[in-house]
Amino acid sequence: MSNEKLFVERRPEGDYAVRKPNSERASAVLPTQAEAIDRARKLGHGEAHVLVERVRNTTGGKPDKWRKP
Repeated sequence: MSNEKLFVERRPEGDYAVRKPNSERASAVLPTQAEAIDRARKLGHGEAHVLVERVRNTTGGKPDKWRKP
């Protein structure tokens, strides 16, 4: 399995971007989180580790930033 990571992030515009670590531009921008996750899986050829942004408060008070889809 590859060590490559792809991140699905929500943009201020309300859509979702698929990004590689430390990239300046998104690999793809899609209207829904589900479509962005699907595109990330395709871009990673099923071997990339896809992580989805999730910002919520936890019992520790800090947001849980990334989750598996």
